[in-house]
Amino acid sequence: MTRALLIMGPTASGKSALALALAARLDGEIVNADSMQVYAGLRVLTARPGAEDEARAPHHMYGHVDPAERYSVGRWLTEALAAIADISARGRTPILVGGTGLYFTALTRGLAEIPAVDPEVANDLAQRLQRDGSPALHADLASRDPATAARIQPADAQRILRALGVLETTGAPLSSWQADTKPALAPGGWRGLVIDPGANRAALREAIARRADAMLGAGALEEVRTLAARNLPRDLPAMNALGVPQLLEHLEGRADLASARDALVTQTGQYAKRQETWARNQFREGWARAPYPVPPSTVAEFG
Repeated sequence: MTRALLIMGPTASGKSALALALAARLDGEIVNADSMQVYAGLRVLTARPGAEDEARAPHHMYGHVDPAERYSVGRWLTEALAAIADISARGRTPILVGGTGLYFTALTRGLAEIPAVDPEVANDLAQRLQRDGSPALHADLASRDPATAARIQPADAQRILRALGVLETTGAPLSSWQADTKPALAPGGWRGLVIDPGANRAALREAIARRADAMLGAGALEEVRTLAARNLPRDLPAMNALGVPQLLEHLEGRADLASARDALVTQTGQYAKRQETWARNQFREGWARAPYPVPPSTVAEFG
């Protein structure tokens, strides 16, 4: 049986480079496990693999979703399992890489069958969101379902509405529904590796700043300008990808470019910290650890 390799770590920690090295060593193919890299039109801003990387190994599930869509963890899980089965059937190694902890949790622990939200509840919550804003609803969620709130950003209106909707419809927190699951991949069907910055968090923050500057130099602002021209709803996931709100503020005259860049670096650093916390709390059994920067020996040790 071909075992899938799972690589999770904070943004800018070298996950994609490690995946490419493993693909070369193991005749592997890379599957995206990043919730923003699925969207088309944001290659630079989401740090998707470039054409040169894609030429070195087959890549799956990158840039295949229109930003107008609301991509879900359930859809990702269905597509990822199909990709894993196809790659394995051809005798190659599936290598899943990304920073979205919920995706890996669904893959290794399963995805709960959560009831639909009552339409009246959904309408009431939508009105509250319009009136009070997502941070207020996030605070409400934190008081009632702290485990779920800890995994959601205060600006992520879609997921906040979903969590509150489930809570008010069923009387049970979303975290309790998600706890009653079965893994999508059998325990012996995968190996996991977490890139853990540990004592080198300062170095990771410097890498995040360098990446932000490189993105701006490579056309990130133009990507956001093109996205803004579509006049999509601001609560769509793609409209809240790291860098999109900050660069929109600049394009709309509410911030200069230097301030937008600094806000991007700050928000990315905060997101990396949440990714690290998720990995530390959620990924223990079955997951190896690699320091940051990732040592070259990791390829041989994990592969």
